[in-house]
Amino acid sequence: MTVDSETGTRGRTRKAILDAAIRVLAADPSASLGQIADAADVGRTTLHRYYPDRAELLTSVMQEAGRRLGDAAVRARLDEGTGLDAILRACQTLLQLGDLLTLMFTEVVSIDTCGPEHGFSQSLDDACARGLADGTLDTRLSPGWLQGILWSSLYLGWSELREGTTPPHDVVSQLLLTVRKALAAPGE
Repeated sequence: MTVDSETGTRGRTRKAILDAAIRVLAADPSASLGQIADAADVGRTTLHRYYPDRAELLTSVMQEAGRRLGDAAVRARLDEGTGLDAILRACQTLLQLGDLLTLMFTEVVSIDTCGPEHGFSQSLDDACARGLADGTLDTRLSPGWLQGILWSSLYLGWSELREGTTPPHDVVSQLLLTVRKALAAPGE
């Protein structure tokens, strides 16, 4: 039985454990399975029935990250419009990933290990290539540089949200302004 086909109590328990793992590992990457079980409001025995060891739990967290990134790519409509518009939509959508971003920024979860089948990395690569071809992104910047600016700006935005020092609306506005100014072709 796959995670997708689980329903009822078993599916809710697995989801609670994964959500707790993402939340707890974002706060402390070295957190124990016991801490994750406590945060999920399940016993250690229950957690071990689903995930016998830390490696299996981390594998499931990476799979969940891949699924959420794939969903983010769909919500951001990365294959629509100009490259710049797609990247700006991606910024807004990625901020909604919450603690999962922390796991990616601290390399607990690598975007590259989330699996190409989910397509986020490829969709973002395609949006950058489209933006360079359609003239909305500055052609003086390499695709790697474009994405580096995007992820760096996203890190700053997520840090502000986590700190709670800036209202969410202001974070999104500043993030979009920064990315647009940094990546847009002259005159865009």
